[in-house]
Amino acid sequence: MEKENKENRDNKENKSKNNKFLNFIKELIPYIIIVVVVIFVKNYIIAPVEVTGDSMYSTLHDGDIMLLNRLDYKRNGVERFDIVVIKNNNTHIIKRIIGLPGDKIEVKDNELYINDELVKEPYIDKNTITNDFTLKDLFNAETVPDNYYFVLGDNREVSMDSRMIGFVSKDKIEGIATFTIFPINRFGSKGI
Repeated sequence: MEKENKENRDNKENKSKNNKFLNFIKELIPYIIIVVVVIFVKNYIIAPVEVTGDSMYSTLHDGDIMLLNRLDYKRNGVERFDIVVIKNNNTHIIKRIIGLPGDKIEVKDNELYINDELVKEPYIDKNTITNDFTLKDLFNAETVPDNYYFVLGDNREVSMDSRMIGFVSKDKIEGIATFTIFPINRFGSKGI
């Protein structure tokens, strides 16, 4: 009898421990799901990205927080004049797509020419100076190669862009960033 009572007590204690453990797991599952969803969203759909430096001034300001849209980029690619986030070594840089594969790019007398046609750049501060260049001068190339892009910062005088780092391969582009979420006074779309 005593042995039976001890076995019953041991069984109740084991069940109690098992119930506590199962309850703990049940409570933990929603948090695990939240973490997995947040990681998925950040890595595959949308993520915050901070503007560092003045290379995109006056469109973007140092310290602006933007939304990096990875999903739209994966679905639709990029278009000319999109603002993109680029993996450059161990950092990320934010630039504007100027040249698409096959494009001939030239700046002459502070004006942009794409495929020998003058292109207006409303996003450029009127006092910005861009030194003359052709792709031939920079890279001994006539056009932007397949699967590559030519990018420039809006503040051309201080921007480290394709003129220095070369053409940007498609796989280095993280996504499109056109919406500022912070600071609040700069909240909104930065597309042209």
